[in-house]
Amino acid sequence: MNELTTDLKSLHEATLNNLKSSKANNTLRAYKSDFKDFGTFCAKHGLNSLPSEPKIVSLYLTHLSKNSKISTLRRRLVSISMVHKLKGHYLDTKHPLIIENLMGIKRVKGSIQKGKKPLLINHLKSIINVINKENIDEIKKARDKSIVLIGFGGGFRRSELISIDYEDLEFVPEGLKIIIKRSKTDQFGEGMLKGLPYFDNLDYCPVTNLKKWLEISKIKTGPIFRRFAKGCSLTNNRLTDQTVVLLIKNYLNLAGIDNSNFSGHSLRSGFATVAAESGADERSIMAMTGHKTTQMVRRYIREANIFKNNALNKIKI
Repeated sequence: MNELTTDLKSLHEATLNNLKSSKANNTLRAYKSDFKDFGTFCAKHGLNSLPSEPKIVSLYLTHLSKNSKISTLRRRLVSISMVHKLKGHYLDTKHPLIIENLMGIKRVKGSIQKGKKPLLINHLKSIINVINKENIDEIKKARDKSIVLIGFGGGFRRSELISIDYEDLEFVPEGLKIIIKRSKTDQFGEGMLKGLPYFDNLDYCPVTNLKKWLEISKIKTGPIFRRFAKGCSLTNNRLTDQTVVLLIKNYLNLAGIDNSNFSGHSLRSGFATVAAESGADERSIMAMTGHKTTQMVRRYIREANIFKNNALNKIKI
């Protein structure tokens, strides 16, 4: 009997680990953060957060709609639902009280999503130029330029960018191959390979600048993008994805560009937008960015061609 109890206990622990591993750490953190806000709302009004019911969730969504986008409401709903599932509770998120309320909120607010600004070529060059002029050590200049240029050139998510290790790189005559071991849309770690060719203009070439960074830093293993300690002493600690955001915003500000609507995602959306403007088709863009569906990529293409294929160009006044 004791052996059976021990076996069940170990199976239970292994199952819990599997459930946790089924989602990326960032996703689990998002669930916890979203559910914490829901819990605060329920506690304030004397309502049950776990297990909850459609009426309470619907009230929460209405409360949230005053200052939040439709996409935020949908994400919170997913988080509330997932926490219920993980805790063994059933919550009917398809209940009319929730669905009809969301539709009503959508009608009142509208559902257009205003994304963060893409980092375009003029922004990219301005950032690199301002880094070159900064009164900082050459080693920090080399790292920061590599982060921006590799992030843009590979259409990387910021989490993918800071996850690159030296072992993931292969320099070839045509440019650089980078293995992405895991990403937001590749939770099972199947991996993907990105190829970055050399640019004619070496000042803005991702491959050339990364080579220079690796030579200066003498990195031969582990994370390629690392933190500095005081006095520009390079550590072995990997950068955080938030550092990428702060870095971009800081250099945009120094370049005299309003940075309020830029983010870490601006590198990725910038690549897709510029590639679309240059005539790249959606398949080649998706091959680099790793998008699994065409919806977002087609949005970038539409925005990139808003003036190029504008019917008003045919009108002569």
